[in-house]
Amino acid sequence: MSLFSLIAALLLEHFRPLGARNPATLLFTRYANSLARQFNSGQDVHGVFAWLLAVLLPTVAVGAAYAALYQLNVLFAWAFGAAVLYAMLNLKQLGSRAEQVADALRSADLDAARRALSPWHGRPADEFDAGEIARVGIEQTLACAHKSLFGVIAWFVVLGPAGAVLYRLSQLLSQKWGALDEQEFGQFGRFSARAFDLLDWAPLRLTAVSFAVVGDFEDAVYCWRAQAAAWSQPGIGIVLASGAGALGVKLGEPLHYGGNVEFRPELGLGDDADADYLNSAVSLVWRAAVLWLVLLLLLAIAGWVGG
Repeated sequence: MSLFSLIAALLLEHFRPLGARNPATLLFTRYANSLARQFNSGQDVHGVFAWLLAVLLPTVAVGAAYAALYQLNVLFAWAFGAAVLYAMLNLKQLGSRAEQVADALRSADLDAARRALSPWHGRPADEFDAGEIARVGIEQTLACAHKSLFGVIAWFVVLGPAGAVLYRLSQLLSQKWGALDEQEFGQFGRFSARAFDLLDWAPLRLTAVSFAVVGDFEDAVYCWRAQAAAWSQPGIGIVLASGAGALGVKLGEPLHYGGNVEFRPELGLGDDADADYLNSAVSLVWRAAVLWLVLLLLLAIAGWVGG
């Protein structure tokens, strides 16, 4: 049933994407902000308690609802699982954002490319040249694919709808609380960051392996082993290095912000990034997604035959 829920959720997300106005995400953001206002006194223990309320409580509630529906009617549980997974996915940026940036690059309209990239990247792109725009666009595509698709699916397979909620809410809290400045907020967000790192350990590597399998396997594995650890966030560096190697493109390298140069290590091998490689990154993601669906289908068939 998890396979059918996954297919239904992916179809819904493709034809009716929730995007940035995802009501579930907006509701959770308000809930998390309220918890932070009540519990954030700069102490680690308060961050742990707030995380349990923000993440574990909804996770247990979704798991209990799914179990109750499964006892009532399997089809109800299937539909509930699809609805929850649909709310947890966020794939709009993978296609439309990348396509906007790639089209602008092909038209040599760097201003339009920068405007499309900046809100996606989360930082100003006003000084980026065409190569920097393409590199960051590919990095965003690979990173968003992991966080918004493969990581959610991995935990959905393990724990059902509750797993998808656990992963997605942990990721959102890691971004909101885990990145807090300790000089201003103390250690309140430390547990959120540690919890998500633990939850993301296996999905990161599954995503990287998937990119290697559907791309250039040898270069992907080499870049993963030789380059990922040098990235500022070694976890996501695994995904970016593997994806760069699988595509045969160079990522990382310096970026220009506010008249200064931010130095970053090089990831990948081969050619410089451009619009075509940005489209290739989207294709790589969807080939990896098909690989996951095929593997899940084989597991489902094995389970039916064994049962």
